[in-house]
Amino acid sequence: MSEAIKHECGIALIRLRKPLGFYQDKYGSALYGLKRLYLLMEKQHNRGQDGAGIASIKIDPTPGLNYIDRERSTDRQAIQRLFAKVDKGYADAIADDPAAAIDAERLKQSMPFAGEVLLGHLRYATFGNQGLENCHPRRRLNNWMTRNLVVAGNFNMTNVDELFDLLVSIGQHPKERSDTMTVLEKIGHYLDVENERIAAIHRQLGYSEKQITQVIAEKLDVRQILVNSAIDFDGGYALAGMMGHGDAFVLRDPSGIRPAYWYADDEVVVVASERPAIQTAFNVRTEEVQELTPGHALIIKKDGSYAEQLVREPMEKRACSFERIYFSRGSDRDVYQERIALGRSVCPAILESVDHDLENTVFSFIPNTAEVACYGMLKEMEDRLNALKERRILELGPHPDANALHAILALRPRLEKVAIKDAKLRTFITNDNDRDDLVAHVYDITYGTVRPGIDSLVVIDDSIVRGTTLKQSILKMLNRLGPKRIVVVSSAPQIRYPDCYGIDMAKLGDLVAFRAAIALLKETKQENVIDDVYDRALAMVGRPLAEQHNVVQDIYKPFTAQQISDKIAELLTPDGINAEVRLVYQSIEGLHAACPQHTGDWYFTGDYPTPGGNRVVNRAFINYHEGKNVRAY
Repeated sequence: MSEAIKHECGIALIRLRKPLGFYQDKYGSALYGLKRLYLLMEKQHNRGQDGAGIASIKIDPTPGLNYIDRERSTDRQAIQRLFAKVDKGYADAIADDPAAAIDAERLKQSMPFAGEVLLGHLRYATFGNQGLENCHPRRRLNNWMTRNLVVAGNFNMTNVDELFDLLVSIGQHPKERSDTMTVLEKIGHYLDVENERIAAIHRQLGYSEKQITQVIAEKLDVRQILVNSAIDFDGGYALAGMMGHGDAFVLRDPSGIRPAYWYADDEVVVVASERPAIQTAFNVRTEEVQELTPGHALIIKKDGSYAEQLVREPMEKRACSFERIYFSRGSDRDVYQERIALGRSVCPAILESVDHDLENTVFSFIPNTAEVACYGMLKEMEDRLNALKERRILELGPHPDANALHAILALRPRLEKVAIKDAKLRTFITNDNDRDDLVAHVYDITYGTVRPGIDSLVVIDDSIVRGTTLKQSILKMLNRLGPKRIVVVSSAPQIRYPDCYGIDMAKLGDLVAFRAAIALLKETKQENVIDDVYDRALAMVGRPLAEQHNVVQDIYKPFTAQQISDKIAELLTPDGINAEVRLVYQSIEGLHAACPQHTGDWYFTGDYPTPGGNRVVNRAFINYHEGKNVRAY
């Protein structure tokens, strides 16, 4: 994506189902689990670069020894920094007790993070500051082992205020108003309730307190804790948690908005946000990795048993389509094919934009994540060009001229590496105009790839969100090649609405498609639509959450998608551009055809999967209309 946006975090959970000594004997290291956790996190590094954290729990620890370890970092190389500390812990442990190097149980006693339950998290700060305290995993500690809770997740809740008020109503005093804290404390509250329920029953039966602790560890109903906790969650979430005695879980939202995959065998149970991370770390086939069912939790008990269990009734699956367009690693089998299909899907509109003149068109992509979509675009153009070749060859008759035949066979789509992204420029200049001039040179071009005044230049990007980079940098850069026309292609549809489930697109005024629609309303003397939507949004946000619906959709109704695309092209064309600039967007139909299992499209259509999303978009419009540059959730 030419203009980076922050987005979904990544989670990784590993439950070792054998004693550490098993891995020492089979794999030559008691740190097998930690090494796999490192791989899972590195293979999901694309999901978060603002910070990272790891935690572990040791099952059946010796009383008096620490059994919960956690470390977090906001360092630029956070993953490496965390595991450097793990390595130091190992070095210190075997320095104090050399026998621990070959005795896994002794190592477990003395080394931090030498546990059977391991949790990792990668953070993108979509909300809140980037301080260490905001990094996951977060802990809720207690001197009773079964009341300890460690949570990390890929989630945004849209109803934080309601969740916060619920905590206050049951007598809690949360130290912060954030979705992370409210989720942690809500699950923690029902963990306490479940502890008390089991303890009360067994006190009446005459069990000692020590015996009761063991019974709780065996009988703790993790599913019921999650049912009680998640009943009023509104948002997209994949929540991973560990209890102090060794139970663990990963819970997915009922609409399947946020991704979660798992794999299990006799040695491990593992969960991650992305399937290829598991495949690479554990060398397993695509078919062996399961997608966690929406509304379900994968619950792993202290004894190593595991099962998917229903927590909330699944709703219509609305898995985030941006995962497929941009966020997820393209090494996933299905993601790769879907991005190919996205590139193919936009070709009819591209052909219209270049007047079907493939012989005088150069194709390229804006580095680097649009590369696979570019391959799809080229494959489709090759197919269409082959059909053209066939017609021309047939027109030559039974005895074609060799030169004419050669000329036809030589036709092929012209793919060039036009754009090159240089390292980020650092400057001491603070003047905005001078800084913008330097920003315009973040990308560079390959000179000589376009015939000036003859060729059209088609460049494909994953999506166009704000358009700032296009206007300030990319279009100016491409214009230096002298094309007669620049066609910027988005493999995603127009982004018209804010996201509130994990992507950093919270303000309507930042979205160039919204700005284009507002500009068209003003140009066509329809300002009354803006005022009407504002009045209805004000009325809407005061209603109960379940009654919310998206009134902002009416901003776009007077115009076709093409009219908005043309206006976006006008807004983004910088002064001094000689080439004609056109924009081509993916259609909603093309998106759904390419990504049939990921129909979450609310940022394109305004069709939010939860009532909280509708409230967020209405609030976002109110903020825009009132000139408030703040988030809507």
